[in-house]
Amino acid sequence: MEKIRVLFTGDSITDVYRTDVARVVEGWLPPTATAQERQAATDSLLGMGYPLLAAAQLSAQEPGRYEFRNRGISGNRVVDLDARVKRDCINLKPQVLSILIGVNDVWHELMERNGVDAEKFRRVYQAMLEEIAAALPGLRLILLEPYVLPGPSTQPQWDAFRREVDLRRAAVRDLAAHMEQRTGRPVTCIDTQSLLDAAAAQSSPAVYTADGVHPTPAGHWLLAQEWVRRFREGEAG
Repeated sequence: MEKIRVLFTGDSITDVYRTDVARVVEGWLPPTATAQERQAATDSLLGMGYPLLAAAQLSAQEPGRYEFRNRGISGNRVVDLDARVKRDCINLKPQVLSILIGVNDVWHELMERNGVDAEKFRRVYQAMLEEIAAALPGLRLILLEPYVLPGPSTQPQWDAFRREVDLRRAAVRDLAAHMEQRTGRPVTCIDTQSLLDAAAAQSSPAVYTADGVHPTPAGHWLLAQEWVRRFREGEAG
């Protein structure tokens, strides 16, 4: 039986040192290594976050059924994801694509005035999803809404951070509905903000993110468990 290829992509929340380790592994390869050999050497790297935890659970429960790829890159905004969509998504031909993007579109604006406003975020994300769907008919989409919690990096501009992230959360929800209508296939949309808000209310935001954005091990575990639950729901139809 052909394995189901599951691709995770997004920013640092998905990357979690994958790209750092990939550079080290590529440095071990001989100079004569081809691009295909270099990719093969790093394809199994899943980082240290929720993609690894979700893959571990599914692989243990159903050995041999899935293969997993991670193409999250730290610092990415939706425009960066779109710029590499051919290489890091379409060319990999996944059957399942999971995307978590959006917080850097806000964060980069607040820090460096180099973000992506909510209207452009929606426009670029929609065009990217439509390009992917046209190239990969039958693809299953899992869209994770961005989130933000109070923390050292977010608290100084908390009101703006939460307001702008909420706008992008709404955009992702709308895009999930749009892609369902366009493709005629169910699209899973995961409300990560509500998930983390509820968990933080029972303890502290610091339990789940180190700085208000990047998850702790507990935060990654929470994301992974919800991802697996929703993935299973989708498989059950």
